[in-house]
Amino acid sequence: MVQDFEGTDFGSWTTTGTAFGQAPASGAVEGQGTVGGFDGKGLANSFHSGDGATGTLTSPSFTVDGDYLNFKVGGGRHPHVDGTIMEQGDPPEGAVLADFEGGTYGDWTTTGDAFGTAPATGTLPNQQEVSGFLGSGLVNSYLNGDSTTGTLTSPEFTIDKDYINFLVGGGNHPAGSGNPTAVELLVDGQVVRSTTGKDSEALNWASWDVKDLAGKKAQIKIVDDNSGGWGHLNVDHIMLSDTQAPPVSQETSVNLIVDGKVVRSATGTDSETLDWASFDMRPYVGKEAQIQIVDMNTAGWGHILADRFTTADKPAKSVVQRADWTDYGKDYYAAVSWDNTPDGKRYMIGWMNNWDYSGSIPTSPWRGAQSIPREMALRTVDGRIRLTSQPVNGMTSLRQPHAVSASATTVKNTSKALIGPAAKGKALDIQATFSLEDADRFGLKVRTGANGEETVIGYDTTTQELYVDRTRSGAVDFNSTFPGVQTAPLKAENGKIKLRILVDWSSVEVFGGNGEAAITDQIFPDPASQGVQVFAENGSVKLDKAVVWHLDSARK
Repeated sequence: MVQDFEGTDFGSWTTTGTAFGQAPASGAVEGQGTVGGFDGKGLANSFHSGDGATGTLTSPSFTVDGDYLNFKVGGGRHPHVDGTIMEQGDPPEGAVLADFEGGTYGDWTTTGDAFGTAPATGTLPNQQEVSGFLGSGLVNSYLNGDSTTGTLTSPEFTIDKDYINFLVGGGNHPAGSGNPTAVELLVDGQVVRSTTGKDSEALNWASWDVKDLAGKKAQIKIVDDNSGGWGHLNVDHIMLSDTQAPPVSQETSVNLIVDGKVVRSATGTDSETLDWASFDMRPYVGKEAQIQIVDMNTAGWGHILADRFTTADKPAKSVVQRADWTDYGKDYYAAVSWDNTPDGKRYMIGWMNNWDYSGSIPTSPWRGAQSIPREMALRTVDGRIRLTSQPVNGMTSLRQPHAVSASATTVKNTSKALIGPAAKGKALDIQATFSLEDADRFGLKVRTGANGEETVIGYDTTTQELYVDRTRSGAVDFNSTFPGVQTAPLKAENGKIKLRILVDWSSVEVFGGNGEAAITDQIFPDPASQGVQVFAENGSVKLDKAVVWHLDSARK
């Protein structure tokens, strides 16, 4: 046991801020709903003084000597974001284009009625608390609620610095969507950069790298064309600078820190009930580490709960992880099945999207797509009856005539092209069989390209899990919950792992074994990223055979 919070104080753990109080909580604190799922009598609870309080709770340094660190976590769902800082300092040096402190918009011009005749001084009537702006003025298009619309446009200026920094909050409706709430950079009348809010009233730094636009005449245009939920935007302190402004952390998270860097992180699920989470500590055995519980969020669900930090030789699994899912990916929702089909089989199709980010994915004018139709069946797998899924046989009609293949290849501690240029593509059907040797992880990487862009489809022999890692799959920064790794339990059969992978322009659908594991994820790679690679980590694996078909469009 590392920490169970059963004492009368935090012991050798140290606090900053006021969110965690002076000692472990015994459950819910004043103003909080019922807290459950913790063990014993105490837990770390950052709801002291409500969601508006912030702070950290940090363990002393310890030497990693176990395979896993298991713990319970609850509270707000605000993940750690790399590159953020804990506290907002002074803005970087540069030229301020607008700080909205003068009581007027000056030379900026408005249309519509969303922005009023002058900057706001903070929160407007019936609005949640607005925070994170500098000084006493800001742009706030919530005037008379979300129903109002309009624009606010700067006079022309010359881009003579490397970055344009600004504070932004409000609705998440990107430029290019049907009804945006966005800050836009115009050059020659065209939108060349844009940023939207994150459905939060807290403003945070955003930056555009404009080195390629040096010397150009430009304008800033703040657009509120949305009259629905979160149909407004908050903006402040727009400036030119040679330094990029780092965004401030708004996380509620449990972090593992090694060598001063966050290497593992977990957050809550917007629930006051704690559930198990686990950090894989194996890469850090022998290193010095710290656990830091962080609450830097002052908005709704701006608190974190944690308990029962324990070293273990196996990972603890949450309720969600223990469930048998039809699909373990992030983008298979509202599935519909059919029965009484002519051949007596059961078919299912799902919506490839997720409500966490469905309105902000970088596509236009559509949002999401339907999955490949799947044949569902009940099979006995490892002595248990399991619901399995496989692409319908009709998928083979989309295959182009000439497949390419590789066979009897041993891969050791490397990543290399699967076959070569012939396997590259944006729409592929891949079948692969691997024989286990001593590699910890192995598999295929698809849609690989410049600057490390890749979607990793692998198998972890140490946890017996199929996984899809889309953290470097292309555009991933439009929502903090999008990048990540999805896993599904999968046991080898006779020492072999079989994969069926359907790659499309903006999705991967992965089927493991005989269909007992499925992962569906959207991806948004650069169109030029079309490579396919085979890899092995920490050992060797034998690729028995891989066959790659290019696919024609289903739209005739």
